[in-house]
Parts: sequence; C-alpha cells; structure tokens
Amino acid sequence: MRKSLKWFAVLTTIGMLLILLGGALVTKTESGMGCGRSWPLCNGQLIPTDITIELVIELAHRVVSGTVGLMVLILSYWSWKAIGHIRETKFLSLLSFSFLVLQGLIGAGAVIWGQSDFILAIHFGVSLISFAAVFLLTLLIFEVDKKFEADKLILDSRMRKHIIGVTLYSFVVVYTGALVRHVNASLVCRDWPLCINTEPNIPNSFHEWVQMGHRFAAGLIFIWIAYITYLAIKHYRHQKVVYWGWLVACTLVSLQVTSGALVVLTRLNLFIALSHAFFISCLFGVLSYFILLTSRSKKNEILLKQKDTITINPEQ
Repeated sequence: MRKSLKWFAVLTTIGMLLILLGGALVTKTESGMGCGRSWPLCNGQLIPTDITIELVIELAHRVVSGTVGLMVLILSYWSWKAIGHIRETKFLSLLSFSFLVLQGLIGAGAVIWGQSDFILAIHFGVSLISFAAVFLLTLLIFEVDKKFEADKLILDSRMRKHIIGVTLYSFVVVYTGALVRHVNASLVCRDWPLCINTEPNIPNSFHEWVQMGHRFAAGLIFIWIAYITYLAIKHYRHQKVVYWGWLVACTLVSLQVTSGALVVLTRLNLFIALSHAFFISCLFGVLSYFILLTSRSKKNEILLKQKDTITINPEQ
C-alpha cells in the first residue's frame, strides 16, 4: 500500500479528533454564538471585524471542520479506489462522510435557528460515528500489509454479545455527558462521586438528575469494560488483538472516569475537560474496532464450520 495513502489517512484521523475536541471547546467556552446567527460566514462577514475570543474559537472550529471534511471526502474516494475489494471499505467510506455532513448540518441548524439542549447533545455522538468510520478506514489501509490476526480471529458468543452491548451502551454515556454540558449541569454537584448538596443525599432537581445520571452511566461502563477485560485476560491471552485491545480499552475508560472526577474537583479546568472528551473519543474508536472484529469473527466461524463439513463429508 502506498505510503501517501497511509499518511493521508493518519492525518485525516487526527483531523477528526481535532473536530471533536474543537466542538467540545466551543461548548465548554460557550462560544457557539461567537459568530452570531450567521453560517457559514461569521456575523455575515467573510473576514470579521469585531474580534472576540468566542468568535475566534467558533470560526477556528468551522475552518478546521471544513478542511477536514474535504480530507474525509478525498480519503473516502481514495480508499474506495485503492482497497474497495475489502468488504468494509465502501460502507465505512459512505458512513464517514455522510455523518460528517450530518454533524455540520446539525451545527449549522443550531446557529441559524437554535436547537433544544436534547438535540444539541446528539451532535457529539454523530461526530463520534464519523470519527470511528475514518479511524477504521485507516486501520483497513494498514491491514493490507499486515492483517493483525483479524483474518483468523474467532470470538465466542459471550464476547461478541459483550462487545455489541457495551458499544451500544457507550452512546448512552456519550449522550448523557453531552447533555450535562449543554444544560450547564457540570458543577451542579460539586462533590464526587455523590451529589452532597442537600439532605437526603439524592438529586432533587433536573440538573442534579442529569449530572448523577451521567455519573451512574459512566460507572456502569467502567465496571462492564473491566469485566470484559478480565475475560480477555483469562480466555484470549493467545489472541493479541483481543488481549491488548481490551487492556487499552480498560486504560482509556479508567482515564475517562478519572478525568470526569477531576473536571468537577478542579471546577471545570479546561485542559482536563478537553482530556475528558479526548479519552471517550479514543475509547469509542477502540470499541468500534471490536465491532469490526466481531463481524469478521462471525464470518470466520461460518467458514470454519463449512470447512469442517467438507472435511467430514469429502464426497459432497
């Protein structure tokens, strides 16, 4: 595989991460209306004259999103031509660009017409899907030279169910976390892990329920991934992709929970808050790769059964 495609895929993946972090920065600094109700121009101007920090943040996010969007389109077409024979390539190419466009439309709609906090919370999840598709495309490009054992991998039904379940559940964690930011509930509970604002120590307002709901969701995914990691260590030590993949996932979810706690304890330190968004993005990328492996594992299992049948009944 040509090095130019590999490098371009890596740069596009990094660009997608920058879009995710830029979106989180816009939300955390409340810069969403930095360019007023004007899109794609800023305050109706190509080159704004009344410069504010909110305008710079919002405009920079738009420029990066537009540039990376063009890169995703090029990568999708290039991958389609270069490795279109790999069955996942065309689907991921369409998914990456279409969800990036959807993300842009949601952002533009929020600027021009305004959206409810519940709709805006979907924005980050849509961006994550586009990022995951680009990330998987990049892995496919590198897999052409080295298969990472994916062509021989077979997962048992329990592991496959856990992978699908925890990946789908991760959207709950992502959505509740985004909702915390959009309804300004980040510091409604200034203690961690409990919300010790009132007596008894249970949430008694909408914002407290949103905050504590996210903490409960995050705690559950931490326990779930830790358990799956235990299964990987116990049963998949011989399959390095699964073994190391779940160790990485467990590390990322631990960093995610830790950074979430520090966001509260440091009273919204911006660097830690962006790290929180970074860790969940990387974790979702790893979980998405496991979904890809699950699909291949099912196919490998079917082929293996067919091979065994032919071996047992050679006359057929």
